[in-house]
Amino acid sequence: MTEVLEILANANFWAAAIRIATPLVFGVLGALICERAGVLNLGIEGIFTAGAMAGWMAAWLGAGLWGGVLAAALTGAGFGLLHALLTVPLGLSQHVSGLGITLLATSAAYFAYRTALPDVSSPPRIEPFGALDIPVLSELPFLGPALFQHTALTWLALAMVALVWWVLARTPLGLAIRAVGDNPDAVDAQGLSVYGLRIGAVMAGSALMAVGGAFLTMAAFDAFFFGMVNGRGWICIALVIFASWRPWKALLGALLFGAFDAFQVRLQTELGGAVPGQIFLMAPYLLSIVALVLAARRADYPRALLTPWFKGQR
Repeated sequence: MTEVLEILANANFWAAAIRIATPLVFGVLGALICERAGVLNLGIEGIFTAGAMAGWMAAWLGAGLWGGVLAAALTGAGFGLLHALLTVPLGLSQHVSGLGITLLATSAAYFAYRTALPDVSSPPRIEPFGALDIPVLSELPFLGPALFQHTALTWLALAMVALVWWVLARTPLGLAIRAVGDNPDAVDAQGLSVYGLRIGAVMAGSALMAVGGAFLTMAAFDAFFFGMVNGRGWICIALVIFASWRPWKALLGALLFGAFDAFQVRLQTELGGAVPGQIFLMAPYLLSIVALVLAARRADYPRALLTPWFKGQR
């Protein structure tokens, strides 16, 4: 019990939880936008990988860190466009298309890496985003290192939560996106393009997913390596359900998972070999499953999610 309290009282633990949660925030917001428009995007795992690769490669080639973020977002939007074209106007299976996008994006990222660096045994390093020094706030005891010493991408993720909430809840565009995920016939009756709204939402959501991947190579680490996404995309799909498709609850879910993950790492260090390491690695995923099961019973699904829509058919 003493070890647990010491971990929770450490500012570095809370800082690590926020860092771990940052890519999940981007990913869960992206998945939320797609699903609010009625499209499930299981390509998220591959889009994470492609975004991580594109962002790192662009920065390494001299485009700068923000140029890398832009490259990642455009890469994600491109894969989102492909997924949307297959599932929206063509009405193909969203599950099959999404898994295909994951395989395609992951393979394309690995192929691009091997093609660009065929003889490199370890990936080149870039200068990643550094923590922003916020006057006064970053110097506060405990709160400073815990909350106010993060990179620009972490602050961008938090800003995106507010922006996505505002767009979905307070703007005509957000109303149209929510409506197209619940009742596309009503949207069509108003003269709006169901196809256009859904394709645009999937592209925007996929761009956010890719930026989440770029965080891994441009802020959390300083290089790209195989397997670095490590299932984060699938966690985001679960967190959308946990959040009931609400941005602020999505942020809470990402922070909870980040805290679970940071906690298991520190607890494993504290207890040494007394408990098998696999138990600690399993803990955040197990707790996520439990939270998902509890939340899913009360989840309010977009009513047209996974349902193809064709103009002129009722």
